[in-house]
Amino acid sequence: QVQLVESGGGLVQAGGSLRLSCTPSRGMMIANSMGWYRQAPGKERELVAVIASGGSTNYADSVKGRFTISGDNAKNSVNLQMNSLKPEDTAVYYCNLKRTSFGPYDYWGQGTMVTVSS
Repeated sequence: QVQLVESGGGLVQAGGSLRLSCTPSRGMMIANSMGWYRQAPGKERELVAVIASGGSTNYADSVKGRFTISGDNAKNSVNLQMNSLKPEDTAVYYCNLKRTSFGPYDYWGQGTMVTVSS
């Protein structure tokens, strides 16, 4: 069974930066998309950013210009650089690797907490 290992969460002051990383526990077929989602207390999980295997990216409006997603297709690893953090960015962040073609899969990380203090 594949596990997605996340790292980089923590406590930061507003205006600060954090970098989240996600790596699978073993090799597997290349993902079609790699992304980060987040879930704040009392709210539904929402998309933060996603990167396709071809390199195209998509961001939630709330993080555009502040967050940058990057990925390594060969390693199926994905990072999220978060700058100019705001208290409303506080949430549990989950990485997701998805493959929709031959040998499909949909894996989620265990979540890493990001807390932004005002």
